[in-house]
Amino acid sequence: MEKILILQNKHWFSEYKGIIPRFLLTVLEKKISLKEIQIILGVRRSGKSTLFKLLINSLTKKGIRPKEILYINIEDPVYIDAWKNSKNIYSIIETAEKITGQKIKYLFLDEIQSVKNWESFIKSAYDMETFKKIFITGSNSFLLKSDYSKLLSGRYVYDTVYPLSFKEILSYKGLNSYMDILKETPLVLSITEELLKYGSFPEVFKTDDEELKRSQLLSYYETILFKDCLENKKLKDIKLLENLSLYLISNPATLYSYNSISRFVDSNENTVREYINSLEKAFLFYEVKKFSYKIKEQIRNNKKAYIADNGLINAIAFKFSENKGKLFENLVFTEFLKNGIKEIYYYQNRQNKKECDFVIKKRGNYIGIQVSYELTDANIDRETKGISFLMDELSLKEGYIVTFNQEKNIDKKIKAVPFCKFLFEVI
Repeated sequence: MEKILILQNKHWFSEYKGIIPRFLLTVLEKKISLKEIQIILGVRRSGKSTLFKLLINSLTKKGIRPKEILYINIEDPVYIDAWKNSKNIYSIIETAEKITGQKIKYLFLDEIQSVKNWESFIKSAYDMETFKKIFITGSNSFLLKSDYSKLLSGRYVYDTVYPLSFKEILSYKGLNSYMDILKETPLVLSITEELLKYGSFPEVFKTDDEELKRSQLLSYYETILFKDCLENKKLKDIKLLENLSLYLISNPATLYSYNSISRFVDSNENTVREYINSLEKAFLFYEVKKFSYKIKEQIRNNKKAYIADNGLINAIAFKFSENKGKLFENLVFTEFLKNGIKEIYYYQNRQNKKECDFVIKKRGNYIGIQVSYELTDANIDRETKGISFLMDELSLKEGYIVTFNQEKNIDKKIKAVPFCKFLFEVI
């Protein structure tokens, strides 16, 4: 155990280097002074551990002694005793204090869901003020939904981390404004194409070899499916989970009902609903409801599923040809999440057969958004009719058609804007 602790706590000897900066760090730094436990949630491999390293660097720069900070990756098999009994985390901490000769004041616990009844340990440590601050991560939002997690009610704050955003990647490349983007348009378009195909998981983004990228993505997918979905939710039918996940990942941004999917995977509606919920809680998929001011209407109507990262679609999906339209729509959706957009819907009027890809809420106002990789003479009428009808029906002031790299005024209310400009100037 001593060797593992030393390997996991390299900050005891020097700061962490070579890390892609994350915008969420600024938010987390502001919360360090809060007494509450800091929880970071997000899909596996999205950068939670990296944020821990950035936070540790930040603490040491503020004068905290490095050896007063302890990082534990709970999933390491050396900590198997802690998996079975959360009280055994204390023995890990005692071992670290013997190694360093310092009292641990800041505790970082990575992938805490591996520990049975972890909440009991965290509550006890919090109530006794054993540490100045406790930070934990988890790859499943069930982390905060169990009966045991109610023990922590009022004792924590949480934030969600996603794979790298488009703005974070551009910032890493030294492009921090729309003016910078205009100067480096070929590079920006190349990055966008890369995101369409391989997504933005940090380690995948840093890998140049295409085969290695695919291997990484396959490994991520299997771990999410079999560890974060099956183990944490105790689902029994592995084949059903695989088939259901493959169906959704092969049909991003496509309307479905639980009944239609249940027939496809040879199951029933309730089971399909439960399994999709499990996939959502593991942050692998996001279910989008139809826009309506009535909650019952949202629940009753068909849904759309979007995937956490475009790379997973290309690595896993069963398909015969590349569909850039669906890939681009999925990419736009994930950027909504990364830019803090919480309310996201699709629009459909069955009577008039009009549809629009998204209705989002930003600063209290709804905005209509259609996504079209490329506007042509053949599709411009179709792409504009749905959003035009939506704008009139809901009396919206803003509407956009997001394109790969085209800009055009459709009418007084609706503009076609390039993807990068949309992210910098609209959301």
